[in-house]
Amino acid sequence: MKVKEAIAITGGTSSPGKMPGAAWSIPASKCLTGAKLAEVAGTVCADCYALEGRYRFPAVQNALERRLQALEHPEWVPAMARLAGRDKHFRWFDSGDLQSERHLDQIAQVAELTPETWHWLPTREVGIVARYRKAHRVPVNLIIRISGNWVDGEPPVTDLVKSVVSRHREYPNGYACPAKLQGNRCSGPLMDCRACWEPEVELIVYPHQ
Repeated sequence: MKVKEAIAITGGTSSPGKMPGAAWSIPASKCLTGAKLAEVAGTVCADCYALEGRYRFPAVQNALERRLQALEHPEWVPAMARLAGRDKHFRWFDSGDLQSERHLDQIAQVAELTPETWHWLPTREVGIVARYRKAHRVPVNLIIRISGNWVDGEPPVTDLVKSVVSRHREYPNGYACPAKLQGNRCSGPLMDCRACWEPEVELIVYPHQ
């Protein structure tokens, strides 16, 4: 499949400035858990960057919605694999979150088709993930990282890798994301960090923006 065809089927990918590769996103307003948390002070989602700034531009919202609707296309999995497989590291959801177990299965199939690519999937949909894992094997190159819901809150209780957002609290066993110290980028003068994609990094601590 040609890249042009894959883009037409999937709606294409996004290019977050700090990422070492491409990403895929849908409207943050369609988050199942996150949309509820966005109304609650003190949660990470109350300050969601994907509900502000350039994400609110009509052209961006239209692109995000096209990607969401494209999930119903019968060729979405091979088309998405064609795009994601171009990068060594790929991020799911720089905006949005899992919609269903079927959605997670589609992503898992993409990971299976792109074994040379590491896939990072941050999510708050612990129920979807738990139900999926009971019936399916998660590809080793798909790193599902469960996100904490509260700023300075306790890390999620899970056997999967996880992340939290810190304003004041220190997490002695956490890995501090260095992006804020190098222009909000994974690659910079301090280091080329790929911790989010590393299954050995149990807890990542992101600074509150």
